[in-house]
Amino acid sequence: MPFDDLPLAASFGETTPAPAVNSSLITALAAEFALRAAEHDAAASFPFENFHRLVAAGLPALVTPKASGGKGGGLADALAVVNGIAQGEPSTALVLVLQYVIHNQLWRESAWPEALRDRIARTAATDGALVNILRVEPELGSPHRGGLPATVARKVPGGWRLSGTKIYSTGIPALSWLGVWARTDDAEPLVGTWVVPRGADLAEQGIEVRETWNHIGMRASGSHEVVFRDVFVPDDHAGELRPPAGWAAPDAVATAWMSTLFSGVYDGIARSARDWLVGFLHARKPTGLNGASLATVPRLQEALGGIEALLLTNRILLRSLSTAVDHGSPPSSTDSLLVKYTVTNNAIDAVARALEVTGNPGLSRDNPLERHHRDVLCARVHAPQNDMILTGAGRAALAR
Repeated sequence: MPFDDLPLAASFGETTPAPAVNSSLITALAAEFALRAAEHDAAASFPFENFHRLVAAGLPALVTPKASGGKGGGLADALAVVNGIAQGEPSTALVLVLQYVIHNQLWRESAWPEALRDRIARTAATDGALVNILRVEPELGSPHRGGLPATVARKVPGGWRLSGTKIYSTGIPALSWLGVWARTDDAEPLVGTWVVPRGADLAEQGIEVRETWNHIGMRASGSHEVVFRDVFVPDDHAGELRPPAGWAAPDAVATAWMSTLFSGVYDGIARSARDWLVGFLHARKPTGLNGASLATVPRLQEALGGIEALLLTNRILLRSLSTAVDHGSPPSSTDSLLVKYTVTNNAIDAVARALEVTGNPGLSRDNPLERHHRDVLCARVHAPQNDMILTGAGRAALAR
């Protein structure tokens, strides 16, 4: 059996739990989504139809507890889904990553109001409701680099009034729950998440979505700017609030989920690039080869072998990390982030190598490889970025 076809934990001598999702379903959905990927990329349009299909399959509630109507899946299940879907349309997979990471966190962070957690979970199971926590701001940038959010929650009778601007709000066209990273207006502010249920009329709520997303990659992710103007949030829709320093301690499980799933998206893109390259090498028959295909050229076989080595490394690392978490033994946050660093850089390298050996055909917009290249480069922007990961790993090694 090829290594890629082994059950997620089999190569580590672990007992593999029954999967929460059918792998053939993911393959079929990815193939369907791939048919529309170029169109959504060209128009920077959000793939609503993909999410209709995901909802029908119950996938927004994949990691939601069974007690709340979900499938109760673990990290290995989530990895299998996002990695597979990313091979068809990666922006769709990116929205799922955020859904899964947040749903996992909801049931480990006991300071969230239980009724709110249960409502978010049950709407995911019944309606496929999506959630994201909007963190990045024009002035602040990524919160991972420090600083207080400019978005402010002001206490009023019965709740809060929320005002501020968020950028890179992935999935905003389809979100049902808008978690907003903000601070109180106290002299010594608390920081946390206020959860805004999406109403039928955003303008009436005081919310404006500005369709500003115009990046070269992940163009279908709908990562637009969102402005909150004195938006009312009930008291029971405030998540855990802490002093700013209280958010500095690393959470090994949360870091492992984030590292595994974000990396799984970009590994999926690289696998699509590899698959296209294989097809190209078999199909291309230059006259100089007397009817033989490029697949017979040793230099190109060697180049493809190098890509295979990168993808094999990724597969082993992602399987190992997800298996460890599902068996209750998450590695340190430093190690999980080094997996993210390695897998995402391998994915970028793999696609770049495919471009190098295909030349002009690979760069043509008539072929998907140039789109895969633009998409995979977005791996570099997900916090924490490479410099923070390596600096943290270096400091941890020195501390030992």
